[in-house]
Amino acid sequence: MTGAPASPAARRAPELRLEGIVKNFGRTRALDRASLVIRPGSVHALLGENGAGKTTLMRVAFGLLQPDSGEILLDARSQRIRSPADAIRAGIGMVHQHFTNVPAMTAAENIALGGRGLYSPTAARDRARVLADEVQLAIDPNAPAGSLSIAAQQKLEILKALHRNAAILILDEPTAVLAPSEARELLRLLRQFALRGGSVVLITHKLSEALEIADDVTVLRFGRTVYRAPAAETSSDRLAAAMLGDAPPEREGVARQPGGEQMLRLTGVTVVDASGVTRLADASLVVRAHEIVGIAGLENSGHEVLLRAVAGRIDATRGTIWRGGSTALIPEDRQRDALVLGFSLTENLALKGAGRRRGRMMWKRLRDRARELAAEYDVRTPSIDARAGELSGGNQQKLVFARELSDGPSLIVAENPTRGLDIRAAAAVHDRLQQAASRGAAVLVHSSDLDEVLSLSTRVLAVHEGRLTEVPNERELVGRAMLGLS
Repeated sequence: MTGAPASPAARRAPELRLEGIVKNFGRTRALDRASLVIRPGSVHALLGENGAGKTTLMRVAFGLLQPDSGEILLDARSQRIRSPADAIRAGIGMVHQHFTNVPAMTAAENIALGGRGLYSPTAARDRARVLADEVQLAIDPNAPAGSLSIAAQQKLEILKALHRNAAILILDEPTAVLAPSEARELLRLLRQFALRGGSVVLITHKLSEALEIADDVTVLRFGRTVYRAPAAETSSDRLAAAMLGDAPPEREGVARQPGGEQMLRLTGVTVVDASGVTRLADASLVVRAHEIVGIAGLENSGHEVLLRAVAGRIDATRGTIWRGGSTALIPEDRQRDALVLGFSLTENLALKGAGRRRGRMMWKRLRDRARELAAEYDVRTPSIDARAGELSGGNQQKLVFARELSDGPSLIVAENPTRGLDIRAAAAVHDRLQQAASRGAAVLVHSSDLDEVLSLSTRVLAVHEGRLTEVPNERELVGRAMLGLS
C-alpha cells in the first residue's frame, strides 16, 4: 500500500491536449467546446470567473467527469481517461481546492493511500518524510489530517499527488489558503517541478500570480476558451477583460466612518489548546459599530483561534468575551464548516438558528424565503432545490453570506471570505461587508491577502505568536508586525 516514493517529475511530462470538450449537467452546458494545450516543462495558468468551467475541464482531464464529446490527447495520442486511476497511470495528478484527505488518518497514511503491497506504518512515515524533505513541504507525518491547518492540508494534497509520480500536476487555487511567504515558496516549487520536465496547470484568480509564474495562460468564459497567449505577451488588463468581458471592478478602500457603540469587547482572553500550547495570549480588543477591523497574521499565528473564539466556536481558557448582539461567522472552509453539500439551498438556508429554534419547520415559507435570498444575493442556481455541492465556489460563498447576514447580525466574523473567488465575486463579498458596516454592524475580517486586509479595513491588528498588536494601516508596518518585528 505504500509504494516507492517518487521524486517530483521523475518522468517527463507528455503534451496534454483537450480539444472540443463539451460537458452538460442537465440543461446547463458547463463546457462548450473548450480547449487547452499544456506544453511539457511549462507552467500554465487557467483563468476565468467562478462558474467559467475551469475546474470542470480539469476534472475531465483527471477522469472525475466524462465529457459528452471532445478528445483528450497525450503526445498526440487519443486517450480514454475513464477514472482518476487512469489519469494517475498516465502521469496526471490533481490537487483539489476542497481537500480530499481522510481526516481520521495520519498524513503518512493519506499519502500512502491507494498504493500497492503490504502496508508498513514505519515505512509509510519514513517515505512521507523523505518526500516532504525533498520538495521542501514540511509536514508532520504522524498528525491526523483532520488536525492539520488549512495550509498544511494543502501541502498534504500536493505530497499525495507527487507520491503517485505525477508528471502533469493540476492545482486548483493552491495559494488561496497560504500566507504570502508560503505562496511564494509553493510557486518556487512549481517552477522547479517544471524545470525538471514536469508540467503544471495552475487554476487561479490572481492575475499577478499568473503573470509571475506562468509560461502560458488560457481564459475560459461561460465554458468556452476565449483567450490564450504566452504570459510574457499579455497583461493584467487583457486577462481581466477576457475573464469578465468588461473592465474589472476596482478595489476601493472602505469609507472611514466614526465608530459607534461597542459590539465586541475582549478582556485578557487567553486560549490554551489540548496540548497545553498557548494559542492566544492575553488578548484585549474593542470593536464598534461601523468598523471593519482587519486581522493580519501568518499561518498558525493565532488569528484563527482569535476569530473562532470571537465567534463562540471555541472557549477562552481565561478572560472574558462580550458581544453586543447576534454574531455571524463566515468560515474559511465553506464546504467543511458552513454548508452541507448534499442538502438543497433551502435546507442549507434553514440551518440558520439550528439548535435554538423550536416547533415545526414551515417548508413552504422557507422555500419562499430561499428564493428571495437567492435573488437578493445573486446565487446563480437552476433551482433552490439544487444541492449546494452543485454550485460553483463563488455561488456557495454567496449562499453562506445569504444565510449568515439575512437577520442583520450585530457582529460579523469573516475568515478569508474571498478564498478561491474571482474578481467579481470577491468585489461582491467586499460590498456585502461594507454594506453591513454601513448599517451599523461591527466586522472582524482576516485575509491571507495582505493588500485585501489593508484596502478593506478601517483599522488593522497584527497577530504574531498569539499576541495582538494594533498597527497603522501601512503595508510595511503591518508586514513587520506579522513577523514579530518592531
